[in-house]
Amino acid sequence: MRHHTKHDIPVEERAGYVELVRSNANFRRLWAGSLISYLGDWFNLIALYTLVTMLTGSPLAIGAIFIAKMLPWALSAPLAGLIVDRFNRRRLMIGADVARGIIVLGFLFITEAAHVPLLYVLIALEMIVGSVYQPAKSSSVPNITEPRELLTANALSSATWSTMLAMGAALGGFAVELWGIQTVFIIDSVTYFIAAWFIYRTRIPQKTEVSKSGPIIQTAVREIWDGWQHLRRHPRVGRISMAKATWAAAGGGLVYMLTLLGEQVSPGAIAAGMGLLFMARGIGTGIGPVVARAVFTDERHWPTVLGGAIAVSGVFYMSVGMVPWDLGPWTVAILIGLVVAAHASSGANWVLATVLLQKRTEDRYRGRVFATEWLLVMIADTLSILLASLLLELELLTLSSAFVAFAFLQVAFGIGWLLVIAPKERQADAEEDDAMEALAEEATEPSRG
Repeated sequence: MRHHTKHDIPVEERAGYVELVRSNANFRRLWAGSLISYLGDWFNLIALYTLVTMLTGSPLAIGAIFIAKMLPWALSAPLAGLIVDRFNRRRLMIGADVARGIIVLGFLFITEAAHVPLLYVLIALEMIVGSVYQPAKSSSVPNITEPRELLTANALSSATWSTMLAMGAALGGFAVELWGIQTVFIIDSVTYFIAAWFIYRTRIPQKTEVSKSGPIIQTAVREIWDGWQHLRRHPRVGRISMAKATWAAAGGGLVYMLTLLGEQVSPGAIAAGMGLLFMARGIGTGIGPVVARAVFTDERHWPTVLGGAIAVSGVFYMSVGMVPWDLGPWTVAILIGLVVAAHASSGANWVLATVLLQKRTEDRYRGRVFATEWLLVMIADTLSILLASLLLELELLTLSSAFVAFAFLQVAFGIGWLLVIAPKERQADAEEDDAMEALAEEATEPSRG
């Protein structure tokens, strides 16, 4: 008989995808709202990349879009985590969607190169608001699902993000070519308002702490520090909170380079080329979690899988930089296959790390833990993208050599995880088993007398 920990739900007892959506109305509404919002997001993203490419033609200017998305989120994430743990998460998500629906309409006024700085400001505002939405959503999933539904809910959420990335990127690329950039921005705004309506109809129970007295800034600093201290006091939470950032330390630069690769593979239709490559990214991140859920059924193996997924993702991205890009239609087909495989690995890393964090973290700390995790991811992404865009802007690397260099780093980070983090997790599992056996022996000792 296979040994199960208290956190390990046997495969045969886990909820199925259809069962979860049919039987859990609150999750269904949250999921539907996210689905619509994600579709608009990816329409928007391809439009932004295309707009800046047309107005500036600068690799650094395109990299600045990524940085404008990452850095404000990173800086606001700790405070966002505190807000998520202190206030009603459902209302926060509704407010965030409404605010973002208004902000993205500002992109309609970006019509020339001199307006590009305003575009970065609007992106930053959108991301600051989003920094509250994402940890609120991640923290809410355990509150509206049963333990047997949690992994399925996260796998479905990730697959939804991935499917909408694939559909939104592909359709967004062609929508830009057919209808124009401004129409795509309007579509994105409408999707936020629709998503807010779905969340309005969702009930999300929550254990909200009573705010401590004192000035708000002082309280915020103290509570943010408590969140960091929670990671330090609980190494099994702290270690897993680094999994996504470890991938992003090189993966951020690699994803940024996909936008530049889109112009290489489709010179006459830049938006369509970008859309196809980001579609491949979405397909991969959708496949990975589903496969991981089916194959890696023992939760104790997941920390090792996290490191392996980082390294495997790097191997496929290295191939992106090494294959010839002058094979005509075959180039696109080969690159799509490699990007799908690379992001299937990254998607598995993402979902398994999310589930481990949700299970290992108390509800009253969960918002701060997820916000801190996002802070780490965004900082890693920002530094990776900044380095890649500078190397390409200064022409110190070609695009193909940059893919190979950053992929090599990603493989190294994955191997480092396997050598450093995975053994600590195995040791912690062994110590937990010993402690449980000792308690069992103590419980049976009186009966022996």
